[in-house]
Amino acid sequence: MKALVFERKELRFAAAMAAGKLKPGSGAGVGPLRLTEMDPPELPGDGWQYVRPALSGICGSDLATVDGKVSRYFEPLVSFPFVPGHEVVGHTDDGTRVVLEPVLGHEAHGFAPPWPDAAPADGDDYGHLIGGEIEAGLQTGSCASTGGGWSEMFAAHESQLHSLGSLGPEDLSDHAAVMIEPTAAGVHAALRSGVTEGGTAAVIGAGTMGLVAVAALRQCTGVAAIVVGARYSHQRRLARELGADLAVSPDELGRAVRRAAGTRVIGETLGSGTHVTIDAVASSESLTDAIALTRPRGRVVVLGMPANVELNLSALWHRETELVGAYCYGTEPRLDGGHTFEAAIKLVRDCNLERLVSELYPLEDYRNALEHAANAGSRGSTKIAFDLRGDGAA
Repeated sequence: MKALVFERKELRFAAAMAAGKLKPGSGAGVGPLRLTEMDPPELPGDGWQYVRPALSGICGSDLATVDGKVSRYFEPLVSFPFVPGHEVVGHTDDGTRVVLEPVLGHEAHGFAPPWPDAAPADGDDYGHLIGGEIEAGLQTGSCASTGGGWSEMFAAHESQLHSLGSLGPEDLSDHAAVMIEPTAAGVHAALRSGVTEGGTAAVIGAGTMGLVAVAALRQCTGVAAIVVGARYSHQRRLARELGADLAVSPDELGRAVRRAAGTRVIGETLGSGTHVTIDAVASSESLTDAIALTRPRGRVVVLGMPANVELNLSALWHRETELVGAYCYGTEPRLDGGHTFEAAIKLVRDCNLERLVSELYPLEDYRNALEHAANAGSRGSTKIAFDLRGDGAA
């Protein structure tokens, strides 16, 4: 089968980036990926089956890995060589159309779940991620034992697979279905925000994750007002269409929140601010801005995947701001114990999120695909994905 394989060259590549020998976004041309023919991974045991991807998305975390920007925190949680790709719609061997919940949970590693019917990411002990019946693996797309979505076939545990028939109408297009996983992450972030009825929210960044967070805030919470900071005009338009009351350029976001809150400026922060802020960028600058925009005793949700950041935490301390992460999805107390994917499938359908899929590329054209994904905003695009169907099906 054809697959894009990531060898263990990430430290050397990161060193070249740090030395200024490679430009950001250049991983599409010179990164540690190679397109190769390889055997499918062996099924690790009972409960495992093969999935043949139809579409497989390119995520910001994928780009960070290719460009050597990912944090070394993840090194114990991956095994090499691995095949990237975790945003997947595809088919199992019996023809069932499925979407992938990529987290390799307790059951995938051969351990009992923390409770009956627990989702893969549930529980308060992640020790299983480096043990059990498979190699170390945080999720599909970073585990040598499973393969990943940037290939013609990979292995998945039954706990990771959601039949589209069980989630909603079978008539969801592949474009819509490949948006379910990133949308679920946005739903989880919106629910993690804890915004209450009548509250206000800001979202920093309006790539795929920022946009789905806007849609989730509007559809899944009682938020009264949403203000979005977005670099590009098409992002601001989409943010408004998906529920933002105001979408402005990043340098205008502070003024917009100040006017909405009717508050004073205190140095680099606001006297008050939004009840919650979702940071879909997670850089040093965006996290600093998120804390400054959020009212005292408000909450900042980190949705974007951060690496090494530098923060002056004086404002966090003084304002007693809550800083929480939003990694994935699972059993949601705010959905009465329902699964995030259940809300995501509805959101994808109701908000027509398939329109965020801007361009499809064959696996062989991965260099152009990754370059496009790395520069999607400036090119007027949002989600870029690999098309492995071979027939150009819709």
